Amino acid sequence: MILAALVLAALTPLQHYEEHEAPRLVPMLVEVLRFPTHQYDAEAHVNQKQWLAKAAQDLGFAFRDAGKISEIELAGPEGAPVLGLVIHGDVQPADAEAWSFPPFEGRVDAGYVLGRGAADDKGPLVQALLAMKALKESGVARTHTVRLLVGSEEESAAEEIPEYLETHAPPDYSLVLDSEFPVVVGEKAWDGLAVVAPLADRKGVKKPWRVESLDAGLAPSIVPDRAEVKLRWAEGRPDWTKLAAALRAFKMPEGTRLVVAEQSDLLRVIAYGKSAHAGVNITGGRNALVALSRVVEGHLPSGGARDLLDFARLAGKDIYGTGLGIMDRDPIWGRYAVNVATVKPKEDDLKSLVLFINLRRIPPRTGAQSKAYLENFVSKFNKSHRAVLAFAPELSYFLDEPLGFDPNAKIVRRLMDIYARATGEKSPQPAISGGGTYAKRLPSSIAFGMWFPGKPYPGHDVDEKISIDDLQRGARVLVSALTEIATGPKMIEPFKP
Repeated sequence: MILAALVLAALTPLQHYEEHEAPRLVPMLVEVLRFPTHQYDAEAHVNQKQWLAKAAQDLGFAFRDAGKISEIELAGPEGAPVLGLVIHGDVQPADAEAWSFPPFEGRVDAGYVLGRGAADDKGPLVQALLAMKALKESGVARTHTVRLLVGSEEESAAEEIPEYLETHAPPDYSLVLDSEFPVVVGEKAWDGLAVVAPLADRKGVKKPWRVESLDAGLAPSIVPDRAEVKLRWAEGRPDWTKLAAALRAFKMPEGTRLVVAEQSDLLRVIAYGKSAHAGVNITGGRNALVALSRVVEGHLPSGGARDLLDFARLAGKDIYGTGLGIMDRDPIWGRYAVNVATVKPKEDDLKSLVLFINLRRIPPRTGAQSKAYLENFVSKFNKSHRAVLAFAPELSYFLDEPLGFDPNAKIVRRLMDIYARATGEKSPQPAISGGGTYAKRLPSSIAFGMWFPGKPYPGHDVDEKISIDDLQRGARVLVSALTEIATGPKMIEPFKP
């Protein structure tokens, strides 16, 4: 028994992880995937917090309920600096009908863990817990307290960090495990343009049918994989023959498909595409809303639905915003990413529709400048298209700004070095991300993993999944980072060169 204890104590954190924690990663992730913690399921959030409390206890950590934030802590010496690990435990909603398996079942298949949140961000949650456990059980002398902060609103209101900071001090410095390796030195701003139009027909182009409804997309940060317009025959006996034939003859954009269903006096026109994360993997998506706007061009009577789809078609000319007149590009930051995201009824006026467009903005344009520019663009569009779109400031969002770090900052260079040694990758380059993280809201924090570069990011996508190999590889990088930082001296001015 004494010999076994001495052998265990001699293990490095990475060795301990490989022998004792790595086998637990997939089973734990499958468990936590079964909580549907999107913004519409309050009970799931309660159940997941209970799971977190029990997991912390079982792993030998302290757990503190800080409201919308859960704290899980591996204590260091008294007065030790605090290294934060930050993730979110909430997920994007999922349209179960579009998935090939139940999104919250938690499934393992062909070397992958599948389910909503597998990559974004419950995989990193379990990786962090087990990396902390490896550090604890290896017996290495820690100079830092390691505190894991688990948020609950990152995918929706994102108000939990500011509320937390009202009553809690932030860690001395934090790694946000919600982006990509090797380290993110720039996060684009998150803008949201909302325009509103009444659904009813108006004077102008007449058709024997009217638009009964228009619906598209799930959320602003998801490339819409489904968009539908319903037409109701309004004059005389229904005859959809010519219209249906014209729609079916339209050549759909690559990666999308069309379904035209005739149901007596109702015609359903449905475009299908491919969902993807609008900030991190917009090139991997196929926008069903933009496809629908192209299919029905010239076939709708004058009205709000026509106006909205005309605007969507213009805004969706490409994914960079050139249809909106945005030509900005930067050698470091790249270009905008523009997602024509959703059309939904207006909550306080169901006879009106809201089109929401998500823009990932690069410097130097500010949020105020972006708002003014897009409001003016909508006004010009109305004049040139005889449209009646209303810019909706109360539904739009322009309060975010890009976050940038000096590539020569001490913490950037240190994390790059840790990543290179842990992976064997020579001369990795820091990343610029279109996806915003908690690093924008928590002082002295920077995004570090857990997604490996060069692979399409599956977060927000239908059939979200992550390979077990990448889960284990990422956990090893994190163990290496914890070992180096949490056992070394406190970093002084880490965000300066």
